[in-house]
Amino acid sequence: MPQNISKLTPEMLIPRLGEYVVQKGLISESDLQKALDYQQEQIAKGEHCLLGQALMDLNMIDRDTLDQVVTEQIIKLRSALQAANRNLEQRVKERTADLNEALNRLSELSQMKANFVANISHELRTPLTHIKGYLELLVTESLGKVSEEQRHALSVSQRAAAKLEGMIEDLIMFSLASRGEMSMKLEKTDIRRLASLALKSAANKAEERGVKLQLSSPEDIPAVQADPEKIGWILNQLLDNGIKFTPSGGSVAVNLKEDGNNLIQIAVADTGIGIPQKRLKEIFEPFHQLDGSSTRHYGGTGLGLSLVRQIIEAHGSLLDVQSSEGRGTVFKFPLLAVRD
Repeated sequence: MPQNISKLTPEMLIPRLGEYVVQKGLISESDLQKALDYQQEQIAKGEHCLLGQALMDLNMIDRDTLDQVVTEQIIKLRSALQAANRNLEQRVKERTADLNEALNRLSELSQMKANFVANISHELRTPLTHIKGYLELLVTESLGKVSEEQRHALSVSQRAAAKLEGMIEDLIMFSLASRGEMSMKLEKTDIRRLASLALKSAANKAEERGVKLQLSSPEDIPAVQADPEKIGWILNQLLDNGIKFTPSGGSVAVNLKEDGNNLIQIAVADTGIGIPQKRLKEIFEPFHQLDGSSTRHYGGTGLGLSLVRQIIEAHGSLLDVQSSEGRGTVFKFPLLAVRD
C-alpha cells in the first residue's frame, strides 16, 4: 500500500485560510507567520501538516473555530462559483445568439446571391438567343451576301457568343446547386465513351495551345452509375482547365481504371503549372481566381471547379486533387461500376 497518502479534509479546499483568520481578527500577522514556520518544520520532518492543524497545535485557535472558518469559506466559494457559472451561462447564451444571428444573416446573403445570379443568368439568355440567331442568319447569308472578312468577323462573334452561353449555363447551374435544386438522373453510363467525346470536344483548343491529349482506359472497362450529362460536363471542365494551365508541349490525360472495390477511378492529369499546396482549397471557392489581379493571364468565372466538386458530391463521391507547383495537377474521383 502507498504510504503518506493525505486524508482529504475540508481545509484543503480553502486556499487562503491564513489571510481569512487574520482578517477576522482571530490571530495576528505574527501569529500567522509562526504557524507557517511551524507548518514548514513539520513538513521537513516528513509529517503532513495543514495550516489549520498548525494553528491548533500552537493553541492559536480551537477545532470549533477552525471548522466554523472553513465552513464560512466553503460557503463563500460555492456562492462565487455559482455566480461565475450563471455569468458563464449567460455569456454562452449571448454568444450563441450572436452566432445564430450571424449564421442566419449569412444564409440570407447566400440565398440572395444565388437568386440574383439565377435571375441575371436567365435574363441574359433572351438577348443572347437573339444575338446567336442573327449571327446564324448572317453567316448563312440569309440576309444577304457577306465578304470573307465579314465571315471571319462573324465566326469570331459566334465563338464569343458560344463562350458567353457556356458561362451563363454555368451560372444557372451554380445557382441551382447553391439552392439544393440540382437534379441528378442516375443511369448506366458508358464512361469510356463520355471520356472520348470530351477529348474530341477539347481537341481544337488543345491543338491551338500545343497541348497533347491522351486517353488511358481498358477497352472493356465497366459502365458507371452516373448522370451522363453532368459527368460529361465535368470531364469537359477538367480537360478545359488542364489545357488552360498547361504550357505548349505539355499533355493532359484522362485515365480510367478499376480499383478492385467495384469502383471506377476517373482521373484527369496535366503537366501544367500546378497549384501551391497552401492554396489548394482556394480553387474550389466560387467566383475566386488564384490570380486575382487585373492583368491575370487565365480567364474564367471561377465557378468551374466549385461546380465540379458539387456535382461529384451529389453522386455520393469525393473529388481528390493532387498537385505540386511546376509539376502539374491530378483531379480524380470514383464512381460505382455497373456490371451486366
